[in-house]
Amino acid sequence: MTALTRNFSYKNAALAAAIIGLSALSTTLEAKDYHKEDRATVTYVEPIYQTIEHRIPEERCWVETVREEHSQPSNGRSKTPTLVGGIIGGVIGNEVGRGGDNKKIGAVVGSLLGMSIANDIQKRSRHDTQYSNVSYRDVERCEVSHRMETEQVLKGYNVDYRYHGETYSTFMRQHPGDSIRVAVEVRPLSQ
Repeated sequence: MTALTRNFSYKNAALAAAIIGLSALSTTLEAKDYHKEDRATVTYVEPIYQTIEHRIPEERCWVETVREEHSQPSNGRSKTPTLVGGIIGGVIGNEVGRGGDNKKIGAVVGSLLGMSIANDIQKRSRHDTQYSNVSYRDVERCEVSHRMETEQVLKGYNVDYRYHGETYSTFMRQHPGDSIRVAVEVRPLSQ
């Protein structure tokens, strides 16, 4: 290869590399977006609230009067009412039977009948007076119930704003005021 041919090859290679580099740079510049900041006028602001429910416990107390019955100790039943009933029954049977053998039979039947009646009276009396010592006392009773309480919490704002004759909407956590900052995108259009 001659010096002239070699020199021409290097120049062509350098030129080709420069063209490829400029092409890549041009493509990179077209693909990259450029942003700038501007202000847009706020036209409408709507607060957005969220409802939160709280369950609040409440205790309610009152005083109740309670009856207390104290049983009497049972030391065995007394036989006296049964015996008295038997004697009274025997006397009545003796009078009803008037006359010889009937008098003895009447006394025995009356005695047995009197003892049975006395025994029944004693059982009923013992049942009725089993709790002869009754007292009353006041007792405090309480119950817990729950009531629901709601609260409105500010979540943010729906905001309408106008920029270069166009209307846009967005959600913001803070109140925007009269204007908001907007990012404006600048990029070349393909030809």
